[in-house]
Amino acid sequence: MRYFIELAYKGTRYHGWQVQPNAETVQERLDDALNKAIRGEDIHVTGAGRTDTGVHASYFVAHFDVETEIEDTGLVVHKLNRILPDDIVVYSLTRVPEEAHSRFSAVERTYNYFLTVKRNPFFQELVYRIPFEPDFDLMNKAAATLSEYEDFTSFSKLHTDTKTNNCKVVRAYWKPYKDMWVFTITADRFLRNMVRAVTGTLFDVGRGRLTTEEFRHVIEAKDRGRAGTSAPAHGLYLADIVYPENVFTKTESITNLFL
Repeated sequence: MRYFIELAYKGTRYHGWQVQPNAETVQERLDDALNKAIRGEDIHVTGAGRTDTGVHASYFVAHFDVETEIEDTGLVVHKLNRILPDDIVVYSLTRVPEEAHSRFSAVERTYNYFLTVKRNPFFQELVYRIPFEPDFDLMNKAAATLSEYEDFTSFSKLHTDTKTNNCKVVRAYWKPYKDMWVFTITADRFLRNMVRAVTGTLFDVGRGRLTTEEFRHVIEAKDRGRAGTSAPAHGLYLADIVYPENVFTKTESITNLFL
């Protein structure tokens, strides 16, 4: 039997989502907690994607399989949240069809990047402070062009095992929120490091180093060396994951961390 688990985590002290040797990861923590909360099962979770070191998830989905049906999912959620550290929280467990897959069944993902130009001690490790006032109008004009392209090799981490660098960007825009600006980008899939590379290159547009047309040329070059430096990890959040209605529907009570 397969279950989807909805959760969120602050990625500051983790070396990303995926289990790796000699490093603390969110997946490792969740595996350990599930095996303590559900005795007699050998549980290993599969995530909807892989977040990098220091990246957060205000919404994340993973799946796991068990031999015996979980009669009281609410009780298991309660146990998990007592076992897990405070920087990881589980919202729900939901039984799904056997063929449902947290990664491959997803049809849309959304990331948020939180940016501020003001000093604020409460934003430490959660919001990136940039030392200049960028031109957000120009950054929005450049971001809008992303939906016109499919190949994002220029924003991909090099030497990955990805079969294609094609993605369909549905929306990408900056908007003000209190003392911050938030970049929202939604696509059917994302490449490794793609959002941070896009964001960092938009910073170059915002400070006048690139024009909107030159931003287009960066995309068209299909060369990571033409794009800007990746934005720091701590401002980035995986914010939403969407599945077909017959696969899984997000729990309505779960909301984005800030928005």
